[in-house]
Amino acid sequence: MLREIYDYLKSKAKSSNGYYAIPYLWASQNVINAFPPGERPVSDERKPLIVNPYKYFSGILSEILDLKKPGIHYERPFSTLKEQTGHAGFPAERDWLQSRYMYGFFVRATTAYNHKGYWKFQGSQVGRYTEGGTFLKMIALLPYLKKIGIDTLYSLPITKYSHLYRKGEVSSPYAVKNFLQIEPAYKDALLQGFTVEEEFSAFVEAAHMMGMRVILDFVPRTCARDNDLILEHPDWFYWIRSETEAEYKAPFIDGLDFCQPSVENLPAIYASERTKDLLGFFSHSPDRLEPQKWEWFKQEHQGKEDDFFKDLVKTFGVLPPPGFSDWVNDSQPAWTDVTFLKLFHLPPNPSRTYVAAEQPPYVLFDIIKASNFENDSPNRPLWEYLEGVIPSYQKRFGIDGVRLDMGHALPRPLEGEIIRKARDWDPGFVFIAEELEISKDEKALEHGYDAILGNSWWMEPRVDEGKCFEFCQERLPTLKLPALATAETPDTPRAIARKYHKRFSKFAFILNLFLPNGITFLNSGFEIGEVQPLNLGLDNREEGRFMLPEQDPLYGKIAFFDHYAYHWDQADLELLQLMQSAAPLKTECGEWCRGENRLEGLFTPSEKVIAHLYKNPIQNQALVLLANTDFENGSWISIDVSHIPDMKIGGVKREYENYTKTHRYMNLEDGYVHTFLEPGEATILTLR
Repeated sequence: MLREIYDYLKSKAKSSNGYYAIPYLWASQNVINAFPPGERPVSDERKPLIVNPYKYFSGILSEILDLKKPGIHYERPFSTLKEQTGHAGFPAERDWLQSRYMYGFFVRATTAYNHKGYWKFQGSQVGRYTEGGTFLKMIALLPYLKKIGIDTLYSLPITKYSHLYRKGEVSSPYAVKNFLQIEPAYKDALLQGFTVEEEFSAFVEAAHMMGMRVILDFVPRTCARDNDLILEHPDWFYWIRSETEAEYKAPFIDGLDFCQPSVENLPAIYASERTKDLLGFFSHSPDRLEPQKWEWFKQEHQGKEDDFFKDLVKTFGVLPPPGFSDWVNDSQPAWTDVTFLKLFHLPPNPSRTYVAAEQPPYVLFDIIKASNFENDSPNRPLWEYLEGVIPSYQKRFGIDGVRLDMGHALPRPLEGEIIRKARDWDPGFVFIAEELEISKDEKALEHGYDAILGNSWWMEPRVDEGKCFEFCQERLPTLKLPALATAETPDTPRAIARKYHKRFSKFAFILNLFLPNGITFLNSGFEIGEVQPLNLGLDNREEGRFMLPEQDPLYGKIAFFDHYAYHWDQADLELLQLMQSAAPLKTECGEWCRGENRLEGLFTPSEKVIAHLYKNPIQNQALVLLANTDFENGSWISIDVSHIPDMKIGGVKREYENYTKTHRYMNLEDGYVHTFLEPGEATILTLR
């Protein structure tokens, strides 16, 4: 499909003289040089380039297609393209995830840009151009990402999202309208005659050609409240009477703290008057309330591109309720844009004694946290549907893994079947658990996951409290599964907005390159110093949405719920250049800088300096990661390199001096290397 899109763009380039603004950072030098001298775009890194879009995109695609090797089907999963090498402790086919350099992106925001080149960003299609993010523009971003060293791409959900119950200008990517369809807004208006599915397929194909794997976010527990499945399967959803919607919320349970539901606290939960009131809001599904009318309603709306939902509410007086947290007495507001799927016909086995036999299906903490309770009434047709969603994307697009949203809350048999069926199709397919508690690493491993999200995003910014040192020096090395190593995620504040600002961003970047059991994760926008968070979901408050200057047109906007574009033309080039300088080192050493090759006991003890040394098991090579978590005081540290087994030291080089790339070789004194770290400095030493 990539070739077909290239041919189309190439044909249009001959007859079109389009005026199309792009960030300078998106243009590779090869693309710029390919323009005839009189047409060559000229700019600096702070101003947009004006290009013919067809020439620009065809030039990028030509670069990528030049990497194609004959006989290789790049539209298939990456694990089928070359033989994978396994390491002890992990299945060989899935071992690749441990040493990856991952870029997390949100299509709608990451490649959004004001292509008009004047006035302001408008967020959607403007004339012939799509200002919101598209898969075509993500393809064009791949060479830029390769220069940083990225080899794995993780996308927030790309599924079609709902336009009801929006929390801003546009819907959250987690408000899934259709599990099997891709969001139409990600189609680029430049590509006439191509579907959004074909454009996504081309994106995966291009990523594979560049040596990058593609991981998607899959949401199996919730969906949009007007999900398309309602028409065919109303019994896959919970329902409340429409007049109760305004009062609907999670009940506060007196006598309980903020806690998870359990068999022990079920009596208190169900004895609460607030719980009893909530149970009274629920109704049976509309097909059960009025079977004949439902059949008529379904026939009226089936196959039509209309908004059946409002008509449904008006006709039957019921609707799926909003979601809420599975934690008892959680202070977060209701999730008004999503609802829970009805995974079971009946309440959990131990909960049934607390409700009447005629009680309609309902949502409560024990229902949501299905993994905590036995239940012998699975909604089998729904389970089979959910088990087939990921294989559908594998077969159609050749994706390489997923992050399973709230997978740990799913019933264990369903979670297991989702994982098994994906791996039946591709043994190299990886699963990342949305597990924020790193103490749950062993459980996640037992359930078949290859990594966990973890909580580096919370621990690392708390350098002054000692949490960064604790996480990186003491906790990570002991994990049974790797965790993401990052100071920010799509749900958290930006690293550059934390205490110490850019100093902390540079510190965190070097730190996360080579942490034991850490998967280096770069949240899109980090590399250019983007200060505005994508969401306020974790470790943030409502004030966190106001990180931009008041005069900025995007002031107060959140990408999860609003049209948003990164500030590409105001990129922090110092930060980006630091990342580009580190890319060769990450590529060369990332594969063997892993937990099993880490040596202990070779550093002077410190309660402030994170220190890890890795020995290449095959070559005469070692790498040292050092990070001073004291941002007020410098620190000396000594490394005993004479006791590195099977290592003959020819030279020790310090790769960075206060985040400037150097080539300084260091002296050995009686088998030791002594080096000084500035306050809040992270650096890397290489030994050969």
